[in-house]
Amino acid sequence: MAAKLARTVAVANEKGGVGKTATVVNLGAALSMEGQKVLVVDMDPQGNTTSGFGFDSGHDRISTYNLIMNPKEASAKEAIINTAWPGLYLIPSHVDLAGAEIELIKEMGRENKLKKALSGLRAEYDVILLDTPPSLSLLTVNVFSFATEVLVPCQTQPYAFAALDNLFDTISTIKENINPDITITGIVATFFDKRTHVSQMIMEKLNTDKRCSNLVYKTVIRSNTTIAASSDVGQPVVFFRKNSYGSMDYIQLAKEFLGRNGSEFILPDF
Repeated sequence: MAAKLARTVAVANEKGGVGKTATVVNLGAALSMEGQKVLVVDMDPQGNTTSGFGFDSGHDRISTYNLIMNPKEASAKEAIINTAWPGLYLIPSHVDLAGAEIELIKEMGRENKLKKALSGLRAEYDVILLDTPPSLSLLTVNVFSFATEVLVPCQTQPYAFAALDNLFDTISTIKENINPDITITGIVATFFDKRTHVSQMIMEKLNTDKRCSNLVYKTVIRSNTTIAASSDVGQPVVFFRKNSYGSMDYIQLAKEFLGRNGSEFILPDF
């Protein structure tokens, strides 16, 4: 019997500030609490996912930069860090990734560097979550070349909603030319505040837009200062403050994420 392969999920949005990194860190942590073996891959030169788990992205260790630029000198298994929490692993970013965009231009097969580096890991994890830069770049294309799913955090603000069109077009192009297996499988509303008309309006648009409506998660991530506070101390919010709204939202998101993989799931009352 063939080994079960990990779900490979790019968390992406071409607009910054939508909660992309927070979703990678906290969904990954919440999935580990659900018994999943999770590998998080930080492909953002800013390294916020790396620091979100308590590690310094400027440290001299094997990183995603090494995997795509010096694959003969470093393997993905060597790059994996055990986090402080069982079932949760990280391949860190490094500040040198900021220059990789230019370095990759002259490389043959540049869009598949990450795919080659990570290909042997899919049988060893349940979920591989990949953080992406907040713009379309060769680093992002490398993530899309490897991933089979795209999870899109969408801040409940007009600019974030408008940016979805560009992302849909990008994924369509990637699917046609590079990776036929990639699909947008979910949109998660973030920074939701039910007290504001704008948040309510964007939620309505997400749930009625023909490109989005069947992709929108029932779970929303509410505006919550505890999420930012947890990132400041290098801990996922589900471990930092378990009873916070942020923790409850990401735990609920993890359950819905697993339910969308075909397992039986009943959304809890909230």
